[in-house]
Amino acid sequence: MQFISTQVRRAAMALCGGLMLAHAGVALADVSPLSVSGNKVLAGGQPASFAGNSLFWSNTGWGGEKYYNANVVSWLKNDWRSKVVRVAMGVDESQGYLSDPAANKARVKAVVDAAIANDMYVIIDWHSHHAEDYRAQAVSFFEEMARTYGKNNHVIYEVYNEPLNVSWSGTIKPYAQAVISAIRAIDPDNLIIVGTPNWSQDVDAASRDPISGANIAYTLHFYAGSHGQWLRDKAQTALNNGIALFVTEWGSVGASGDGGVAEGETQAWVDFMKAKGISNANWALNDKSEGASALVPGASAQGGWSAGQLTRSGALAKQIISGWSGTPQPPAGCSRVSVPAQIQAEAYCNMSGVQVETTTDTDGGSNVGYIETGDWMTYDVNVPTAGTYVVKYRVASASGGGVVQLERGGGGATYGTVNVGATGGWQNWTTVSHNVTLPAGQQTLAILAKSGGFNINWLDISRPGEPPATGTTIQAENFDAMYGVQTEATTDSGGGLNVGYLDAGDWLSYPTINVPTAGSYTVEYRVASLNGGGNLQLEEAGGSVVYGSVNIPATGGWQNWVTVKQTVQLPAGNRKFGIAVRNGGLNLNWFRVTKN
Repeated sequence: MQFISTQVRRAAMALCGGLMLAHAGVALADVSPLSVSGNKVLAGGQPASFAGNSLFWSNTGWGGEKYYNANVVSWLKNDWRSKVVRVAMGVDESQGYLSDPAANKARVKAVVDAAIANDMYVIIDWHSHHAEDYRAQAVSFFEEMARTYGKNNHVIYEVYNEPLNVSWSGTIKPYAQAVISAIRAIDPDNLIIVGTPNWSQDVDAASRDPISGANIAYTLHFYAGSHGQWLRDKAQTALNNGIALFVTEWGSVGASGDGGVAEGETQAWVDFMKAKGISNANWALNDKSEGASALVPGASAQGGWSAGQLTRSGALAKQIISGWSGTPQPPAGCSRVSVPAQIQAEAYCNMSGVQVETTTDTDGGSNVGYIETGDWMTYDVNVPTAGTYVVKYRVASASGGGVVQLERGGGGATYGTVNVGATGGWQNWTTVSHNVTLPAGQQTLAILAKSGGFNINWLDISRPGEPPATGTTIQAENFDAMYGVQTEATTDSGGGLNVGYLDAGDWLSYPTINVPTAGSYTVEYRVASLNGGGNLQLEEAGGSVVYGSVNIPATGGWQNWVTVKQTVQLPAGNRKFGIAVRNGGLNLNWFRVTKN
C-alpha cells in the first residue's frame, strides 16, 4: 500500500540502489525459483528459458575436470552471459564417483558454490548410462546434495543423464521415483529433471506415463548433426501430452560428439527451443580434440578465452548462449486470461488435430473446426478464487454432436463434461454449459473432444449469477515488458497483485491477444490514486499506433478502486497492447477490452 509521494518513493529507491551497489563483490540478487506448470518450466511463476554450458565428465584424469572451478564459472557468467551451468558428474565409468567419490564430489561442490555466488542456475547431473544399477548410491548422493543445497533456488537435480534402450515404465521411472522421493523428503520444491530412453530422446514415451509430483521436467538431448525434425516431432508430442522438457545437453555436431558443425539444423533447434521456452546447456566446455568441445586443446583452465581459443562449435555456442532472450514467444493469440472471461476458441496456446476457419456466428471472426474424437486445445487462465464456475461453449454440429471435456492441461484432473447435440449445420450455433469446480491460481485449462465432431466459437467462464463475460480481462501484473513500475499485493476484489508506482513516462506492454473483428470497443481500467490522478494511453506496444487516452481521477487512496472507461476503434487481428502513462501517479489492477 502506498502512503508517500512519488518523489519520496523514487528517492528511496535510488538510495537503496546506491546502498546495494556499495557492497561490491557480493551477489546482489537471488535467482527466481523454478517450478513446472503444465508443459512449461517457470521462473518466479512466469514462463522463461535459460541457456548455458554443460561441463565435460568430472572423472579424474579425463581432462575436463580442470574446468571445475570458480574462475571458469565466473567467466561463463560474465563473458558468455550464461544463465545455467551443468555439472556432469561421472558415476560408474573409470575414476568416476563410485571409484573416486571424494575428488568428484569436491568438483561438484566447487562449481555449485561458484554458480550460487554468481547467481546462476546449476544442474547437478548423475552422469551415467546405467543409473538404475546404482539406485542406492544415487539416493545417498542426492540426499546429501539436497541437505547441502536444497534451500538455494539455483540448484536443479538431474537424476539420470542418458538411459540406453531400456523401458521407461519398467526401469527408468521406478528408479527416478525412488530418487525423487529421497530428494523430496528434504527439498520439497527445487526442479528435478529425469532422463528418458535411448540417450534421452524418447521423451514421448515418458509423456505417456509421467511421474506424479510437482516440479518435474524431462531430459531431451540432441546433436544437430544427427538429430533433425523427427526428434523435434517427438518433443512436440511430449509437450502436447503435457510434460515439461529441459535440454540438459545439446551439440551442433554429430551424436558421437565429433564431426562438422551443422549450422542450419542447429538454428532449427534453437528456433524450436525459443518458441517452446525450453532451457538448455551446450555440450561441452572442454578442450578435448573433438567437434563438440567448445575450446581448442590447451585452452586455459581458468577462463579468459579469446575468440581464437574457441572451436567452431564453441564460437557458435557462445553466440547462441549470449544472445538468448529467455522469454519465449507465445503462439499467436495465446495469452493468460483472467476469469471471468470469454475466450475465443482460436486463441488456444496449444492444440492437436483442429483447424481454424471463418465463422458466420454473431460478431464474425473465426471458430475452431474439424474437432474429432481425441482432439484438444489449451488455454492459459488465472482463476482469482477457487469455487464453482459456469463454463459455456458456443458450438455447432451438422449431425453428430459429441462430448466436450474440460480438464487440466496435460491431464490429471477432469473438471466436467457436457454433451453437444446436433444443431443442423456447421455454422448453426447454440450455447451449452455446465458447472465445474476450479482451483485458484494461474493454470492451463484444456478442452478435450471425448467424442466428435463439432465446432467451437468461444468459451465463457464466470461465477454463477454473474453476467456472462463478454470481454477479455488482462491483469496488469501480467506484462511481458515494463519501465518504472512495481507490483504489490492488492485489496481489490479478487485479491492478487496490482501494478503500482505508475508515474509519467512509465509504460507496460502485454502478450498478444486476438481481436476477432474490427470495430468499436470499450476499454475499462481498474485504477486507484491517492490524490494525483493521471492519464493513461492505450497503444500498440512501442507507441506506433495510439488508440486513445483516458483521465484517471483521484480516488482517495492507493487501494480505493474505481473503474474508468473509454471507447476506441480497434482493427481485427492479433494485437499487442501497451499502456503508456502520460501523467501519474496511480495504480492499475486490470484492464478489459469488450466489443460494443
